[in-house]
Amino acid sequence: MAASLLPQTALASRSAPVRQLRLYNPHTGERVAAAYWENGRYVKDSLQEFSWLCRDHREDAQIPIDAGLFDQLFELQRRLGVQKDIHVICGYRSAKTNAMLRRQSRGVAKKSLHMSGQAVDIRIPGVETARIRKAALSLKAGGVGYYPRSHFVHLDTGDRRHW
Repeated sequence: MAASLLPQTALASRSAPVRQLRLYNPHTGERVAAAYWENGRYVKDSLQEFSWLCRDHREDAQIPIDAGLFDQLFELQRRLGVQKDIHVICGYRSAKTNAMLRRQSRGVAKKSLHMSGQAVDIRIPGVETARIRKAALSLKAGGVGYYPRSHFVHLDTGDRRHW
C-alpha cells in the first residue's frame, strides 16, 4: 500500500512503531480493535477487518478503504488525546446507496468519496463534534465536513477543503 496521504509535517506520529485504532459500527454492532501499522508497514489483515467494518451495511458490500483514512483517524485521536472507540457512521457507500441517500438529503454529493473508499463519517462518544472538527482541520489533509445537527464529522483523503 502507498504511504499515508497526510503531509509529513502533519503526521508527527509517522514514526510510531505501532498504530492502533478501535472502530465501532453502530449500524451493525461490530467492533474492531487492531494495530493496522507495525514495523513500518501496513498490516493487511487489520486493514481488511477495518474495511469490512466500514462496509455499506445496506448492501452488505465492501471495497478496500484507503489506508490514509486510517492514518487520519490515528492522528486525530492523538491530537484529541483520546483512545476511545471511533463510531463509524458511514464508510463505504455503494452507488445505489449513495443515490438513495441523495434522494433523501441535499447533503449527499453525487460523486461522493464514500463510493471510492476514501471517506468516513465519524463521532467519538464523549468528545464534542466541534472539537473533533477543529482537530481534523488541524491535520491539513483531505476534506473535513462538519454536521453539528447530526453530530458527526466527515473526513476524506481527497483534496484539502472544508464545509
